[in-house]
Amino acid sequence: MTSVLGIATASRGWRRVDVGDATVAAETDALGTLARVVCWPPDRMEVLTDVVGEELGRLDREASRFRADSEISRIHDASSSSGGLFYISEGLAEAIGVALAAARFTDGRVDPTVGQALVNLGYDRDFVLMPDDRPARPAASPAPGTAGVALEGRLLRLPAGVLLDLGATAKGLGSDRAALAALQACGRPGGVLVSLGGDIAVGGEPPIGGWPVEVAEGLGLGDASLAQVVRLPAGGMATSSTAVRRWRCSGQTMHHIIDPHTGLPTSGPWRTATVAAATCAEANAASTAALVAGRDAVDWLMATGLPARLVSVDGTIRRVGSWPEADGGVLSVPGRRMGGPLPRVPRGSSPVGSGGSQ
Repeated sequence: MTSVLGIATASRGWRRVDVGDATVAAETDALGTLARVVCWPPDRMEVLTDVVGEELGRLDREASRFRADSEISRIHDASSSSGGLFYISEGLAEAIGVALAAARFTDGRVDPTVGQALVNLGYDRDFVLMPDDRPARPAASPAPGTAGVALEGRLLRLPAGVLLDLGATAKGLGSDRAALAALQACGRPGGVLVSLGGDIAVGGEPPIGGWPVEVAEGLGLGDASLAQVVRLPAGGMATSSTAVRRWRCSGQTMHHIIDPHTGLPTSGPWRTATVAAATCAEANAASTAALVAGRDAVDWLMATGLPARLVSVDGTIRRVGSWPEADGGVLSVPGRRMGGPLPRVPRGSSPVGSGGSQ
């Protein structure tokens, strides 16, 4: 077993990343994307990678629609024919509660009931396992909407045939949970940043001026000259893009940002949206909603008060609200806008079972 920064990382897959300053970073593959942890002081990294790995594994077991043995997949199987009432784990209840709050906050632009629409378009497995081109699927149809989905505490009522996809909030929630768990494990002084595919949550004491974060469209994608470094002192930041997670179905190019009103990928004027918010889950929801909103994105974002950076399909940058113009500018993160459950570290998360069809 090799050691990185004094961390026994080989069995857990964590590897060192050179960030070139007083902080220290490690990364691994998780939840179909790249997870990165940055912290100071550096001697806490071993504890951090342990707790972050635990939290990401927990979320995968709860909410992944690509795992047949996940809690949400078992609920889908049980409710497929006639729906049902289910007593679910604390962690999945939080994840679904955040997704439902996002639907309300975004006026339905983000909707967790788009699961079947994604399956119809060919996105029915972990992205790295998808073939280059998928065969024809059923015609697209609007998402059924959240009106029939009810969550009261840990009791979930799910209508027949509704497939939940928590992708617009779950990665953000995972970053929030992992950052909180890392802080609880390590205490203070010190600070931590957790990134899941670029969806970032920070906690504790940031470096002077805030955590430096490069906003870009994805490794090897887009125009590198459009990248910007900003400083995030607190809260979270997330980027949604139509330029990544693309595939072909029946010869047509698809992407994963779905308009719930049509069941099809969005085709608006923006290819990338980055938003900062009080939590990463809120930023995640808002960045996705901005792409779905299309020409209404700027007005909607202004109404929320969230700082944002939009990149149009022709590469034009539009900064919204208090998003800094200058490279290295500090983000002013407002208080919570979305509502719903606050991110927490679930305990006693084993699912209890279902009440069967109702």
